[in-house]
Amino acid sequence: MPTYEKLPRFQKDYDQLPPEDQERFKQAVARFIEDIERGAGFRTGLRVRGIQGALGVFEMTWAPNGRATFEYGAQLHEGHVHVRWRRVSTHAVLEKP
Repeated sequence: MPTYEKLPRFQKDYDQLPPEDQERFKQAVARFIEDIERGAGFRTGLRVRGIQGALGVFEMTWAPNGRATFEYGAQLHEGHVHVRWRRVSTHAVLEKP
């Protein structure tokens, strides 16, 4: 199972989401984790891709206008991916990922 951390800005963004959006994000993260554990890439519905102009930062779509940004960090446990969640909100987070 991957490990993760939430950067302070991510937590602030997350706390401002309505409860129904928080739930949608959690459901997308469950699929994200399944895909990491499977090791065959991400399903197309999550639309995980690199962000142009932000080397090493990726975005994930969790709703029609819901985006989360993340980067990979150093493994805390050998063989387990470590994800650093950076931002979560609308498409606007891509301006400052």
